Amino acid sequence: MEDISYLTETRFTDFSLAPELLTGLSDAGFEYCTKIQAQSLPLVLTGKDVAGQAQTGTGKTAAFLLAIFNHLLTHPRPESGDGVSPRAVVLAPTRELAIQIHRDAEMLGKATDLKLGLVYGGTGYHEQRESLSQGVDVLIGTPGRLIDYFKQQVFDLKGVQVVVLDEADRMFDLGFIKDIRYVLRRMPPPKERLNLLFSATLSHRVHELGYEHMNDPEEIKIDAETVVANRLVEEVYYPANSEKLPLLLGLMRQTEGERVLVFANMRVTCDRLGRSLKQQGYSTGVLSGDVPQKKREQLLKGFTEGKSRVLVATDVAARGLHIPSVSHVFNYDLPQDPEDYVHRIGRTARAGASGHAISFACEDHAFSLMDIEEYIGHALTRQEISEGTLEAPAPNTRSDLRKSSGPKERKDVKAKKDEPRRQDRSTQDRSTKAQAESAPEKPVDHQPAPDSADKSTARSTAPRPAALRPPKATPAAPSAPPPRQRLRPKVDIPAVG
Repeated sequence: MEDISYLTETRFTDFSLAPELLTGLSDAGFEYCTKIQAQSLPLVLTGKDVAGQAQTGTGKTAAFLLAIFNHLLTHPRPESGDGVSPRAVVLAPTRELAIQIHRDAEMLGKATDLKLGLVYGGTGYHEQRESLSQGVDVLIGTPGRLIDYFKQQVFDLKGVQVVVLDEADRMFDLGFIKDIRYVLRRMPPPKERLNLLFSATLSHRVHELGYEHMNDPEEIKIDAETVVANRLVEEVYYPANSEKLPLLLGLMRQTEGERVLVFANMRVTCDRLGRSLKQQGYSTGVLSGDVPQKKREQLLKGFTEGKSRVLVATDVAARGLHIPSVSHVFNYDLPQDPEDYVHRIGRTARAGASGHAISFACEDHAFSLMDIEEYIGHALTRQEISEGTLEAPAPNTRSDLRKSSGPKERKDVKAKKDEPRRQDRSTQDRSTKAQAESAPEKPVDHQPAPDSADKSTARSTAPRPAALRPPKATPAAPSAPPPRQRLRPKVDIPAVG
């Protein structure tokens, strides 16, 4: 049975929303409001600015989209704007979040005649520019690409009636605050537009931004009993670094979830982890900042549609994304920022559903656990690592091929590598011998060594250069040097072997 405790008794029909919006809400299956929607909609429908804070996954996106659509449907286009001036602007910190907002806007506003525009970096530069130049009513995008088109005079901001900053705290974290102020200062004054700001946390920096560019906003805070969802199970293991992958494989083998999110702190860790999971037979996608935008969209789409069971990602997938039926979230690496932990595990147990968050406090990242537990206000459930929870990775095919070559095979390979060197050595010896034989004849006294008389008979018949005469002093050793050494001329030959 679905948990609807996160909903209120307030219906969307209780508000004076435009009929087109009620149609979109009905088609989407939305009847009752969440807490943030029930408290913010009465204010924004009267033209009041709102700065809202609510737990992730509680319907903030629908709240400001309904406010935008209703304002544009009930207010005429301003005279200051022309055909290439959007009437509403929504700024999002990440591409994935901008895409999701646009998708939700299409669903809720499909009964309206409002034209939507979407701009974000990484792909579709000319297509987005062409679409924007034809004029849009609601422009959704990331700051960088939006400012790029604005500086090219593809559109202006003189006719903006509504502006929304989504995930404002993340804007600061990603260094977008200068870009945000650049955009806001080129719009009509705050008193001439509706200003909405929504975020999971309203920090001091966000308050400062709100009071500078908003018109006396009403602050709404939806306090939860805990920072995380009520139906979320949080556990922590303490593996050694060498046990992390076997532990992950063992726990994943025990889960029957439809979709599993695995978070790591670094891109290189995600890549290695993704390859390892694919070798174990899991349909896995890897999402990080260096993945091309089109591929990122395909990965998210495949994961949402169930084509991939596992998605390994950095914190690029931790904010604002709504992926249905994520049963488990693994923190392969604990994040350094406690807020990132909250956003990561917020991808599961959304909208009243249950979820499971498992974290690894390994040798490198265990120090972050204390700050995380202090931030969320409770301790994670400690779990012991047993032999049953560890699963050895399946052998790597390529590695096995390299390791399977026995001693004999390796010797053969080495012999093949050394063969050219031996050939060069023989060539040098023959060249040296020819030089010695072609030298001028000089009478020399030569007595071959006793132990090599038979072998050196042919060699001793030819006179040798004076430089190659054996020493007059008789060595103390009973045997003379081998003939090969005695016949070697005093030339510099590189040592081999």
